[in-house]
Amino acid sequence: MRPLVRDLGLTEYTAAWEAMRRFTDRRTEATADEIWLLEHPPVFTLGLGGKEEHLLDPGAIPVVRCDRGGQVTYHGPGQLVVYVLADLRRMGWGVKRFVNALEQAVIDLCETWRILARRRSGAPGVYLNGAKVAAVGLRVRRGCTFHGLALNVNMDLSPFRRINPCGYARLPVTQLYDQGVTESMGVVKKPLVASLLDNLGYDDQVDFAPRYEPRRATKRGELRFSPLETPWLRIPRQDRGE
Repeated sequence: MRPLVRDLGLTEYTAAWEAMRRFTDRRTEATADEIWLLEHPPVFTLGLGGKEEHLLDPGAIPVVRCDRGGQVTYHGPGQLVVYVLADLRRMGWGVKRFVNALEQAVIDLCETWRILARRRSGAPGVYLNGAKVAAVGLRVRRGCTFHGLALNVNMDLSPFRRINPCGYARLPVTQLYDQGVTESMGVVKKPLVASLLDNLGYDDQVDFAPRYEPRRATKRGELRFSPLETPWLRIPRQDRGE
């Protein structure tokens, strides 16, 4: 079954999180998997078992406790967030294999720029010379995944100094730009999607949802987006810069 790729642009974290949960709760055996590409306004997120002691000095940046695995991380503009909503039962995969595939997608992407990226034993994610360039965090419900990975492309990394990234004190963090990658976010998305499709075992044929087009406002001041209008995907107007 072909996955659907949605490019959601800049999206407020809690809105995307709630949309992922709605999608997962309402999907059936016939529902196609989806890959969402987006960026978030500045936010720290704490996983299910996240310890607040790893929030050193959040300041004015909001903190959201969510239902993914892992400790604390930071999201902000210039970071490519990829949420993979997949049916593991249909794939016949376990969680470990799925996480490895997400990591390998980033490793293969880095190879296109001749950057040597590696995994780190006991610490999910992707690293360049010991510095973390991509974080991975998942939730599995009813055999289906949501959340995914966050790849640092070209962003302000200073907020990472306000936390112990992923629960590790003084863990260095890097980004593609600091490794000489000057391509725009839009350019980086394409090979990353191709790498994800390859590593997750999807057919090369994929359905791309056109960029959102505001269709109408709801009573709560939200917008639903066409042409693939669904009740679970509702993004607040003010957070999309409309």
